[in-house]
Amino acid sequence: MSTSRDEPKIYLLPNLMTAGNLACGFFAVLSIFQGILVATSKESGYDFSLAQPFYERAIMLIFGSCIFDLLDGRLARLGGQESPFGREFDSLADVISFGMAPSLLMAKAVLFPLDRIIDGLGWVLACIYVLCGAVRLARFNCIAASTHHNPSDTDFRGIPIPMAAGFISSLTFLIIYLNETDRDLGTWKFVLAGTMLGLSILMISNVRYPSFKKLDWRTRGTPMVIVGAAILLVITVRYRYVMPVILFSLYLIYGLAIRPFLPRRVVSEIEDEQEPDDDLD
Repeated sequence: MSTSRDEPKIYLLPNLMTAGNLACGFFAVLSIFQGILVATSKESGYDFSLAQPFYERAIMLIFGSCIFDLLDGRLARLGGQESPFGREFDSLADVISFGMAPSLLMAKAVLFPLDRIIDGLGWVLACIYVLCGAVRLARFNCIAASTHHNPSDTDFRGIPIPMAAGFISSLTFLIIYLNETDRDLGTWKFVLAGTMLGLSILMISNVRYPSFKKLDWRTRGTPMVIVGAAILLVITVRYRYVMPVILFSLYLIYGLAIRPFLPRRVVSEIEDEQEPDDDLD
């Protein structure tokens, strides 16, 4: 018979952010299905331009899920409210928002021409992405719950699924924008297919990526950093089709090709929170 001690701790604000993440992922999936229905109606045959607004909306919702996913962990750590329930709930939401939604988007908005080469190839690639994402999340939870896990080791093993989803979604966003009248997307469909397969492998790899968990609401900044961040935000909004690709690419390349060759001191300066000065008391 269960007792109150068996009940998991459910903290409101962090899990509310996770619920927002899940909601964005769910609405992204619905938006993709709406695009499919509109584009494949009897009147249109298959008109990619009719589906484009729905696909773009889905991509923006995936970006929204990335923001909610960023906030839930920060709020949990800020209030000391990390819990097994929050970790499991977050992973379930991530499977929908960063696994199913991007893979469905890729399968129907981008990869469908590959079915003419090999029947079902687009769906297979999309399925591999979801499978690798789910395996990565399960491995993360097992490591976090392990008694041998070192809490000071905050690195991710394999690229985080929100970053993989953000990269593939932002690249799709840009390519759809550049090829809005070309339903076949030319050679871009092969680039995106290869990118999706590469991200799938990278998620279950042992490549170390920084989590930036020490960067939170209490992290101090300088006036120059604040101004630089504000300028970057304005540029990102102004060039919304290009900048997300650049930002997600920088993270991907940093962990894959730059970070392993940097001295540990330099890595620490880039990623670690600046300690407060004791003489300011």
